[in-house]
Amino acid sequence: MVHATAFLLVLSLALVAPGLSARKCVLTGRWVNDLGSNMTIGALNGKGEFTGSYHTAVSATSNEIRLSPLQGSQHRMNEKSQPTFGFTVNWSFSDSTTVFTGQCFVDEEGKEVLKTMWLLRSHVDNLKDDWKATR
Repeated sequence: MVHATAFLLVLSLALVAPGLSARKCVLTGRWVNDLGSNMTIGALNGKGEFTGSYHTAVSATSNEIRLSPLQGSQHRMNEKSQPTFGFTVNWSFSDSTTVFTGQCFVDEEGKEVLKTMWLLRSHVDNLKDDWKATR
């Protein structure tokens, strides 16, 4: 009986171990980037939507930087372990909006990492200046 118990324990550990290595990346929480900007993402609703706030550490404006609201959604099909997402930040201190799109990863050390790309749209006074409004 002792040998059977040991075998069952080893078998159960072998079945559990793959789940430990495939850790799911969770978007909800506080994030800080390498420039010192930080954001907080709230819990996802049933549709994968979320709200939060963003405080940038960098800006081209001379206005005082303030905490700004964000809204977004996470792709929830098949409950992937490293989900894609997108969100919009409506800057509270300027006439501009930024959209971000990216993916949440778990690196080799088990740390969650967001990789994103962004577009910032600034206000311009006329159609002629449209070319310089998006970065």
